[in-house]
Amino acid sequence: MNDDANYFEVNKATWNKKVAIHAQSDMYDMDAFKKGKSSLMPYELNALGDVSGKSLLHLQCHFGQDTLSWSRMGAKCVGVDLSDEGVKLAKQLNDELQLDAEFVCCNVLDTSKHISDTFDIVFTSYGTIGWLPDLKPWAKMISERLKLGGTFYIVEFHPIAWMFDYMDGQPKMTYHYSQDDVIYDEYEGTYANQDSKMISKEYGWNHGLGEIVNSLIKAGLQIEYLNEYDESPYDVFPDLIKTESGMYKMKNQLFPMIFELKATKKKVL
Repeated sequence: MNDDANYFEVNKATWNKKVAIHAQSDMYDMDAFKKGKSSLMPYELNALGDVSGKSLLHLQCHFGQDTLSWSRMGAKCVGVDLSDEGVKLAKQLNDELQLDAEFVCCNVLDTSKHISDTFDIVFTSYGTIGWLPDLKPWAKMISERLKLGGTFYIVEFHPIAWMFDYMDGQPKMTYHYSQDDVIYDEYEGTYANQDSKMISKEYGWNHGLGEIVNSLIKAGLQIEYLNEYDESPYDVFPDLIKTESGMYKMKNQLFPMIFELKATKKKVL
């Protein structure tokens, strides 16, 4: 087994454990979701607008709440995730809510081996690309799965946020902005339930905005925009302050916490 395969196996085991904990967490608010509350946030809703009648591929979907939220809005959705426990719960939710989404368990980099359809929209959000060692095969796969003229959209935590080690309470700048070397973390709890006794073991990588943009351009996508924002929809970093909009900011905001990128497939390579 090569190093990357081992990293993915460790991450998969951790995400399999996270599913049951996250499904019962306040952050994922399963009761409200089942009653019709959307899990989608303003950034992605504003960017993609009316998805009714469009086909949508959701990469790294966890247990499918966002996938199913797009499905409720009329999109024909397929969700992909590494965690078989996540995909299992996503399928259960789809059946319970009587929606028509489909879910596939695979490494996101292998999506084209499992899915041959092309889509109007490829979507991914919040804490996804940091699990990938190299974005070139990721971008190539996105291009393969997009229809000509189709839209790729990512909203994600800003690369600067991943330069810090948050393990000791006070954030400490530790990692390079675009770090090639793998980063290993082992800690108690998860971002959705910090009181959990679960031990998270995780391998990740930092990717700067230049790497993200250039990988997509090389794969045949034309960048429509790249925006950076101070406000995060999730309270996942230390000592954030809730704003009037319901989002979260740092006390001393010196860098953006979120970026969004929208691109269009313009050519077949």
